[in-house]
Amino acid sequence: MSGVWIALASSAVFGLSGSFAKSLLEAGWTPAGAVAVRLLGAALVLLPPALLVLRGRWGSLRSNWRTIVLFGLIGVAGCQLFYFNAVSTLSVGVALLLEYLAPVLIVLWLWISTRRMPRPATMAGSLLSLAGLVLVLDVAGGMKLDAGGVLWGLGAAVCLVIYFFITAKANDTLPPLVLAAGGMLVGGATMLVLGAAGAVPIAFSLADTRLAAWHTPWWVPLAGLVIFSTVLAYVSGIMAARALGSTVASFVSLTEVLFAVLWAWLLLGELPAGIQLTGGALIVAGVLLVRLDELRRAPRPRTGKAGPAVPAPAAGTRQDTHPPAAAVHAAVHTAGDTAPAGTAGRLR
Repeated sequence: MSGVWIALASSAVFGLSGSFAKSLLEAGWTPAGAVAVRLLGAALVLLPPALLVLRGRWGSLRSNWRTIVLFGLIGVAGCQLFYFNAVSTLSVGVALLLEYLAPVLIVLWLWISTRRMPRPATMAGSLLSLAGLVLVLDVAGGMKLDAGGVLWGLGAAVCLVIYFFITAKANDTLPPLVLAAGGMLVGGATMLVLGAAGAVPIAFSLADTRLAAWHTPWWVPLAGLVIFSTVLAYVSGIMAARALGSTVASFVSLTEVLFAVLWAWLLLGELPAGIQLTGGALIVAGVLLVRLDELRRAPRPRTGKAGPAVPAPAAGTRQDTHPPAAAVHAAVHTAGDTAPAGTAGRLR
C-alpha cells in the first residue's frame, strides 16, 4: 500500500509543473528559457547520485550514448518545450489533456504501420479519447482556443510517442537515474545552444510571479519546478514503479491530470469549462480502457520446471513526461507484439 501512496505523491508533484511554468511565463520567461533552467538545475541535483550509481562503469555511457542523446533531445527537451509553449496560451488542464493523447497516437501508428486492426477494447478506448478531444477543443461550441497552443499540445503528444519507442527496449546496462540525469543535461544544454544560435527565443525575468493570491519572487516557482516537479517527481516515480510494477504504477499515474487541474485552479485560478472537463474525463476513460485491455492480455508467469526465473528489468523513470509507457504495452500487444515492452515513465 505504501507504493500506491508514493505513486500518488509522484503524480501530485508532477502535476505542479504546469502551474509553476505558467507563472514564470506570465512573468516574462520564454518556454525555452524555463525548460533550459529547469533541466540544467535538475541535472546538477541528479548528477552526484547518478555518478555514484555508475561507480566508474563508463563503458555503459559509451554503449548507450545514442539512447541518452535521443532521450534528452526528444523525450526531455522537445516534450517539455512543446508543453510549455502550449500552457503559454492554453490552460494547464487542456494542454495536459492534449499531451495525454499519446497512447491513442501509438495505437493509430501501430495500426497503420502493421496493418493489423486493434482489438475491440483498444479501439473503443481510442475512439472514446478522440471523442473527448473534440469536447476539449469545443469544436462545435463558441469557445475559441488558440490554434497555435493546440498544435503545441499535440506536438508534445507526438514527442511523447517518439520517446516511448526510443525507450521501449529494456536495457539493464543503463540505470534509470543515469538516463534521467544524462537526458536532462543533454536537453538543457541543447536549449542553451539553440537559444545562443537564435533558433529559439530564450529570455529570463527577475520580476515577481503570481501564485494563488500571493506575489512571490521569481526563484520560488523556479525552485518548485526543479526540486518538486523534476527531482522529487523523478525519484518518487522510480520508487513507485519498482514497488508496484509498471502496469499498476501506470494506472495510478493517471491521477496526474486531476492533480494538474487542481493545482492550476488553486495556484492560477484556472479551471477548464464544463464541456472540457467532460472531454477530459472521456480522454482519461479511453486511456484507462486501453490499459485495461493491456492488463487482460499481459502474459502470466509460467509455472513448473521451466528453469530459473529471469528477473524483470528495472523500472524506468518518469521521464515526462505525460502518460506512462504502459500504453506502449497495450498498443504493442494490439499490433501483434511488433515492438518490445516499454518502461513506466512520464515526461512532465
